[in-house]
Amino acid sequence: MTQNWDVIIVGGGLAGYVAANYLGKNNLSVLLLDKGKTTGGRAKTNKINQQYFNIGPHALYKKGKAHSILEELDITLHGKSPKLDGILLENKTEFAAPFSPLGLFSTNLLTWKERIEWGTVLWKLMNTNPDKLANLTFHQWVKEVTNSKKIESLLYTLGRLATYCHAPEVMSAKVTVSHLKNAIGGVRYIDGGWQTIIDQLHNQAILSGVQVQPSTLVKQIESGERKPFKLVLSNDEEIVGKYVIYTGGPREWNEMLLDEGLLEHNGFLDEILPIRGATLDVALTKLPNPKHLFAMGITDPLYYSVHSTYAQLSDDPTSTVLHVLKYHHPDDHVDGSSEKIKLEQFLSAIQPGWQQYVITQRFLPNITVNQRLPQVGDESKLQRFKTQIAGLYFAGDWASPNYVLAEGAVSSGKQAAEDIIIKQKERR
Repeated sequence: MTQNWDVIIVGGGLAGYVAANYLGKNNLSVLLLDKGKTTGGRAKTNKINQQYFNIGPHALYKKGKAHSILEELDITLHGKSPKLDGILLENKTEFAAPFSPLGLFSTNLLTWKERIEWGTVLWKLMNTNPDKLANLTFHQWVKEVTNSKKIESLLYTLGRLATYCHAPEVMSAKVTVSHLKNAIGGVRYIDGGWQTIIDQLHNQAILSGVQVQPSTLVKQIESGERKPFKLVLSNDEEIVGKYVIYTGGPREWNEMLLDEGLLEHNGFLDEILPIRGATLDVALTKLPNPKHLFAMGITDPLYYSVHSTYAQLSDDPTSTVLHVLKYHHPDDHVDGSSEKIKLEQFLSAIQPGWQQYVITQRFLPNITVNQRLPQVGDESKLQRFKTQIAGLYFAGDWASPNYVLAEGAVSSGKQAAEDIIIKQKERR
C-alpha cells in the first residue's frame, strides 16, 4: 500500500531533525527517512570504552544561528566554553596564542608594532559587514586588511579554526568572516557529545507525531506537474508526499535515479568540494602537561584541544578526552599512515609521553567535516538550484548560501520547514 504524507524528510542529521521539529508542531504528517541504522549523521557520538567521542572535534558557536535555533526548540545545551588562550606552534617553537587580551600582551610571536596591528585587524574583523565581501576570497580579504606575513598567518589560522577550511585562495570571505565573528564570540563543548542534541530533537519529534524510519534508502524521487512527489525506496516500496526536504549530500542527489521531468543532472553539485580532515580522538587517564589545553599550528594546518575540561565526555570524571585534527586542503593526497604520524607527533610536542596514559584512541584519516567548501559564487548558484521545483526543498550543512557546519545545517533545516508551513497555510 502506498503511504501518503504531507512532508517527507530524507536524512536524519541536524538539518532533518530541526525541520521535523518545526513541522511536527504545525499539525502536518511528517515522515523522516534515514539510510543509517541509527540517525544523527555527523552529529553522532560514539561511546568507546566508556568515553564519548564525537566524529572529530565539535564546537557550537555561543552566538551563532544554530545555538539560538536549538534553544528556540527547547533543546538543553549543557557544557562550558573553552578559553580563547593556548599556544601556537611553528617549527617546534611555542608561542602564546594572541587570541585573548592576555595572550596578545604576553606572546613573543609578535613585536609591539605587530600587536597593535593585530588588535586593529581584529577590531576591523568584528566591525566588517560580511555581505560586502561576497565577491572576495578569504585570501583576497586578508591581503586587503594587512601587509604583515605574521598577521596573515594568524588570520589563516583563525579561519581554519572557525570553518575547518584550509583553502583561503578559494573559500568565500563572506562566509569565513561570518564564522570568524561567531568564533571570537566563543564556543560551547557539549556534555555527552552532540548525540545528546540529536536525541533531544528525536524525542521531541516523536512526541509531536513525526514518524522516524531508519535503515531506509531512497533510490528515486519522482514528480509530475502539480502532482505529489513519489519516493521509491531500495526495496521498491513507494511513498508519496506533498513536500520533500532533501538533507543528504549534494553528490548523492546527482547519483540518485531521478525522473527526467523532475530535475536535470546539476553540474553545480559536481563542482562542490567537501571540507575534509584527519582526526585523532584520544582518551587518557592523565594529561602529562595539564596547562596545555589548546594548540594550533601556524604554518602546519593542525589543531589540538582538550574537550573534557569543559564538557563531560566520559563515565569516569578523571579521564581526559581530547581531539587532534589536521585540516586537509582539497588538493591533498591523503595517506593514512603519514597523516596518523603527523597527528601523533603534534600531540607529542604538546603532551610528551601521552602514549603511556591511553585508555582508548580512534584515528580517522579522511572524514567529511562539511559537505561544501564555501566558494565565491555559491550563493547565486545555490539559490537557482534550490528553486527549480516547487515543493522540493534542500537543507544540510552544504545547502545554506551564508553558512557551513552546524550553522548551515540548522538554519537551512528551519528555513525549509518555515517555507513549507507558509505554503501549506496558503493552500488552505
